[in-house]
Amino acid sequence: MEEKVLIIDFGSQYTQLIARRLRELNVYSEIHPCTHIPVLDNQTKAVILSGSPYSVNDGILPDVDLSPYRGKLPLLGVCYGAQLLAKQNGGYVVPSKIREYGRANLKAVHNSPLLEEIPLDSQVWMSHGDTIQDIPENFDIIASTESVKVAAFKIKNEDTYAIQFHPEVTHSTDGKTLLYNFISKIAGLNQNWTPTHFIENTTAELKEKLGSDKVILGLSGGVDSSVAAMLLKEAIGSNLTGIFIDNGLLRKDEFSQVLHAYRNMGIHVIGVDARKKFLAALAGISDPEQKRKTIGRVFIEVFDEEANKIENTKWLAQGTIYPDVIESVSVKGPSATIKSHHNVGGLPEKMKLKIVEPLRMLFKDEVRNVGTALGMESVILDRHPFPGPGLAIRILGEITEDKVRILQEADHIFISELKDKGHYKNVWQAGAIFLPVQSVGVMGDERTYEHVVCLRAVTSVDGMTADFCHLPHDFLGLVANRIINEVKGINRVVYDISSKPPATIEWE
Repeated sequence: MEEKVLIIDFGSQYTQLIARRLRELNVYSEIHPCTHIPVLDNQTKAVILSGSPYSVNDGILPDVDLSPYRGKLPLLGVCYGAQLLAKQNGGYVVPSKIREYGRANLKAVHNSPLLEEIPLDSQVWMSHGDTIQDIPENFDIIASTESVKVAAFKIKNEDTYAIQFHPEVTHSTDGKTLLYNFISKIAGLNQNWTPTHFIENTTAELKEKLGSDKVILGLSGGVDSSVAAMLLKEAIGSNLTGIFIDNGLLRKDEFSQVLHAYRNMGIHVIGVDARKKFLAALAGISDPEQKRKTIGRVFIEVFDEEANKIENTKWLAQGTIYPDVIESVSVKGPSATIKSHHNVGGLPEKMKLKIVEPLRMLFKDEVRNVGTALGMESVILDRHPFPGPGLAIRILGEITEDKVRILQEADHIFISELKDKGHYKNVWQAGAIFLPVQSVGVMGDERTYEHVVCLRAVTSVDGMTADFCHLPHDFLGLVANRIINEVKGINRVVYDISSKPPATIEWE
């Protein structure tokens, strides 16, 4: 079993970053909300208390009992976690006279294993509305800033530490060193959480769990479902069957290309051409959410029909990843903003199959790393994220076969040129959007009244925030010129220069 760090989440926007930073240090970590803390097990070797948007004085969050950990395991409180430790032990946490937010510098750093190799004046990131005014007698201050006397402390005679800044964000220049000191020098964890280690452990667990049972997996051509398929293939071989459905809303030639890649990877996959069924069901529908629900309904119908042809299937595999798991049990409860196409809600209950999710504890970047270690083809592994409903939500308004053709051609030119000119790998996600407007133009000696497409390209780490990609003007001019000249029905191309937030990556 894995050694792990338990991260108790009090709702901070940075909590996932703590886990990611620990994983980068090859240490396995799990996030659990403060409202659903698991029973302590032998694998847990250290505990971190996250920050929070709330105050320890307002009673919104539960007063978590820390006695199972205090003095028994190394413990690190971050921001709210530090204030909780102070308050529970008789210290005073009060509203800051000036809200402490942004960059600060350590002006006093005392001898402590937590702060080894961290220099004076090291930049740290503050983000809190309360401050620790007084600490109990058994607390030692180990760091201060110009405006924050208690920037870090240790509780005497136990490995309990706390800091009022965020080491997990890149603005804290030595934050990773601090986390390394905590997990390695104080907690003594083995830093062996690597892609190869994960593959070996997961394959063994899948073999034991699935035995000789048959498993089906809905493939999308995306990274998550593809890596899940490769892990399952390693574990159970031909007892895995992938089902890849062409809903008529994929990119140009994508169905045949991805199907070919899967077969090259040794995955037994069934390709289903359901284009006519999806497009017929979408006829006359303009509302984005209705599009998603329609696509989801038809997908379930087609998938169920194909799955029933495979006898004695007992398991449904899914490419669920860790952010999905965290979201479903967050401090604030399941998000109300999850779009319907992310859920395959009807499948397990309808099909009476058990669920297996081999990637449910991995972040997106870890999934790619595992795929690389498995030797997966770059045509799959390096693909940009692509929305579940495909081009349906990149065609604003009603979907027709002709609009799909136009958008596929325009998108193909854009993506091909990104790859040809060396920009593709520097972009998180790119595509073309079919706008519900027509524009006057001139071609030859004739006036035209044709469609407009918008090009969208963003840079991001995980899709939670994104900036528009600053592609060269001459490159955009080349792409626009090709689209207008080569795609019948388009006479104008525009480029989206909005970032997320406030805009989203997709338009619908």
